[in-house]
Amino acid sequence: MDFSLNAAQQALQARTREFIAEHIMPMERDPRQTAHGPTEALRAELVAKARAAGLLTPHASKEAGGLGLSHADKAIVFEEAGYSPLGPVALNIHAPDEGNIHLMEIVATPAQKKRWLQPLIDGHTRSCFCMTEPSPGAGADPSMLQTVAVQDGDDYLITGRKWFITGATGATFAIIMARMEDGTATMFLADMDQPGVEIERQMDALDTCFTGGHAVVRFEKLRVPATDVLGKVGEGFRYAQLRLAPARLTHCMRWLGAARRAHDVAADYARQRRAFGRSLVEHEGVGFMLADNEMELHIARLTIWHCAWVLDQGEKGRHESSQAKVICSEALWRIVDRSVQVLGGSGVTDETIVARIFRDMRAFRIYDGPSEVHRWSMANRIARG
Repeated sequence: MDFSLNAAQQALQARTREFIAEHIMPMERDPRQTAHGPTEALRAELVAKARAAGLLTPHASKEAGGLGLSHADKAIVFEEAGYSPLGPVALNIHAPDEGNIHLMEIVATPAQKKRWLQPLIDGHTRSCFCMTEPSPGAGADPSMLQTVAVQDGDDYLITGRKWFITGATGATFAIIMARMEDGTATMFLADMDQPGVEIERQMDALDTCFTGGHAVVRFEKLRVPATDVLGKVGEGFRYAQLRLAPARLTHCMRWLGAARRAHDVAADYARQRRAFGRSLVEHEGVGFMLADNEMELHIARLTIWHCAWVLDQGEKGRHESSQAKVICSEALWRIVDRSVQVLGGSGVTDETIVARIFRDMRAFRIYDGPSEVHRWSMANRIARG
């Protein structure tokens, strides 16, 4: 495995880094950044900038208007985008849209791609992924799915309640996971502005980086034509894994960029700030924290590149992405936490971007499976030999 960047990758990295620094970072204090993420107006402006730069939805296929990036190429672009909390929004590579685009390019019918996928790739719409439910429904254990789909002629009637649905407010359409009468699961595509769909409330959360925030959504006998089934009936759990394996990895890529930003801010501060007659970085207590940061950034990047390499070889990469999710989410959290400590008062206020990254980053150890669930899955694999 050769993890060195070729000339094309180096150019792509430089191009993305320059775009984020010159066009996106200056907008980080825009008042349209709210407690529930960027407003639609801010998102549209950010997307327009990426479109003009030729960087919009780069992970989509070239035929659909993207750059057709490999997983290794995505590791480069997504890290650079993640350097700003607004970067993934601008490039249209944030969750849940990034994962939905990946899944639909593989599974959706031509008619579904034209109706829902292409506007999403073009940055004109947003989507949400409705799987997680309040207790006793599906969470880390998707087999506990409570939302049901009952066949009614050529249609299905979907009833259930979804919880912590990222981007639901303002989303044009949803991918809904529902349990069938035989106990299997199926994914359905549905517009969000129709009878039978209700956003009950917006949820207040630590993070503020996702457009639309997080919401509780109720479906009450939502009528979905059979033509709007995503993929095959009864294959929902398999498609969820098809979506989640690369989505876990792209989370790691984006948050790597955020952790690098926090470290850079802290390191710059430690070089300039003086205490007890020396710069902070000259004190071992501070210098060693920054050294640990650099080592863990290196480990996280190598982990991501290895998993990307596995996926690019055509392997499923489920085990590798699960490992990467735990390694990266915990290492990157430690990096950001140390950065806050180095910054002192500046780290726990909005004087720097680090407090915002800290709030956004904490949930990463939970999203797409808590670390404990991944460890449990790995332990079961070890037990089987």
